[in-house]
Amino acid sequence: MLYELRIYDIHPGKMQAIKDRFKDHVIALFEKHDMKVKLFWEDSEEANNRLYYVVEHADMQQRNLNYGRFRDDPEWMELRRVTELNGALVLKQESIYMKDVTFFENKIN
Repeated sequence: MLYELRIYDIHPGKMQAIKDRFKDHVIALFEKHDMKVKLFWEDSEEANNRLYYVVEHADMQQRNLNYGRFRDDPEWMELRRVTELNGALVLKQESIYMKDVTFFENKIN
């Protein structure tokens, strides 16, 4: 398995809007495109204005195919358009890719 840690720096004042977008729409859209969100956090320091989540993928090729389908999904494009009428929610996004090690059993449900 490949695990992608996605880190979002959120524009000031937009944290609740992006959390609502994920909660109400995006996680279900990810599932529609075979992407499994395994863990989700917000920064413990509110001033950092960051979200973090882990998506599980079979491998990098499947990750790229799934994200491609997601980005091209008309439902996502309309959702993004509507939720960003007053400006973008995400200032910056970073991904870190991880895989299991042989000496430790990670227990992600």
